[in-house]
Amino acid sequence: MELLTIGHSNYEIRTFVSLLQKHGVTAVVDVRSSPYSRFLPHFNRAALKEALATEKILYVFLGQELGARPKKQECYVKGKAVYEKIAATEEFHEGIQRVLKGVKKHKVSLMCAEKDPLTCHRAILVCQHLRRFDLQINHILRNGELESHDHLEQRMLKKHGFTDFSEMAEEQAQLSLFTQKSSNLSSREECLDIAYKIQGDEIAYVEKKGDDHDQANQPVHDWIHPKERSEIL
Repeated sequence: MELLTIGHSNYEIRTFVSLLQKHGVTAVVDVRSSPYSRFLPHFNRAALKEALATEKILYVFLGQELGARPKKQECYVKGKAVYEKIAATEEFHEGIQRVLKGVKKHKVSLMCAEKDPLTCHRAILVCQHLRRFDLQINHILRNGELESHDHLEQRMLKKHGFTDFSEMAEEQAQLSLFTQKSSNLSSREECLDIAYKIQGDEIAYVEKKGDDHDQANQPVHDWIHPKERSEIL
């Protein structure tokens, strides 16, 4: 089964919908903690849901389950969100299970804001855990092409100084106990675990002074709607 992701970036709604349609998406799962955009109101939750419905694309909000800015204070260390702690919550587990249920019935695309999936929690947090299941994960890029999650991981490894593990390179590395950089690591997976942690720490949300995750203390585009339970996923 295939799972897609997309970042709405600064697209016009028509461009955004066209990208979804190009790849046959029938359901969008919004993983933004705050389903609003101050400067792009067509990506506000209600407006987006209506626009997608016009094109017969379902919309599901899972920002409370799979968002990168949870309300639980135990997910933060010194005011910074920690992806490992978010992933350990019951809400996150529930969100993952709903996505897995959804891909059995729909062509699903996760949606967040960032253009490059490498800088977005949809790839570095959510897909890090979804990759463990029998899914082919691809990211829809601005030019309409797809980047496989495997390729994204290669970019991430390279960014953080690890060997570029092609299949051949990995096999050779296993025989030679890797390069000096990673000689103490037993597998590509261990390198990836470290790279995911570094990248997650780079992009994780940091609380602003006085931010208590209360709706009243956040700007309009950061508000989180009351949860609307969807039976789609």
